[in-house]
Amino acid sequence: MLKVGLTGGIGSGKSEVARRLAARGAVVIDADRIAREVVEPGTEGLARVVAAFGEEVLRPDGALDRERLGAIVFADADRLAALNAIVHPLVGERVAELQSRSPGDAIVVYDVPLLVENNLTPMYDVVVVVDAADEVRIARLAEHRGMSAADAKARIAAQAKREDRLAAADHVIANEDGLADLDARVSALWEELAGRAARG
Repeated sequence: MLKVGLTGGIGSGKSEVARRLAARGAVVIDADRIAREVVEPGTEGLARVVAAFGEEVLRPDGALDRERLGAIVFADADRLAALNAIVHPLVGERVAELQSRSPGDAIVVYDVPLLVENNLTPMYDVVVVVDAADEVRIARLAEHRGMSAADAKARIAAQAKREDRLAAADHVIANEDGLADLDARVSALWEELAGRAARG
């Protein structure tokens, strides 16, 4: 099994690369999606969050009110640590379960937005960084998510610096020139990953 860590700053096109790798046969494990799944209504994760933070973090329909919980934890480092202590082990268990179900010769791509920020590079055989200039990312965030330039810049500033992310990369996928160009770069990467997986 070849473990590939895939990361990139907000607006870089990381999700687009993940989709293209999945279409070529990669097993994609999306850390953000799993973090949402482990606190869905009826889960042990949600019960633990409510026990720690109270009923006020629930919406009327019983689902987690992410905005309200975010307002609590992002204003208090101890509360954030408490939330992470609940969610991260559950995410780890789910990732291990998905990994164990993957065939031995699989190329498993872990889509991890904060890979560099959390110093996770040693967990992967290969680290792939999707990269685009800040001005390109700001324009994309405005176009696709309706984000103001100030908000986009704040989100970018809250993540790892571009040079730190690039320094952690074994492979960089430049994503500034349109989808056909991106597809060609992903194809070249896939050939390289497949070759490496075959060599064991």
